[in-house]
Amino acid sequence: MIVQRVQCRRSLQVGSGVYEIVKRYDTDTYRAVYAVKIGEKVYVLHAFQKKSKKGIKTPQSDVDLIKQRYKDALAREEQS
Repeated sequence: MIVQRVQCRRSLQVGSGVYEIVKRYDTDTYRAVYAVKIGEKVYVLHAFQKKSKKGIKTPQSDVDLIKQRYKDALAREEQS
């Protein structure tokens, strides 16, 4: 079994319980996954490869998409 180190932190700009999971690669690119556990389910809200070498902030268009998907996941969970 191969174990790889990843960074995981709460995403304060998205919503309660949403985590950002980041893996650094040799090429200095990153893959970020935003996930949240609601009830017994884990929703993956967004995943992308960050290519920008300027700053670490997630682009606003991605944040808006993640927020919308978070709201959709909450609504889906309330319906079930």
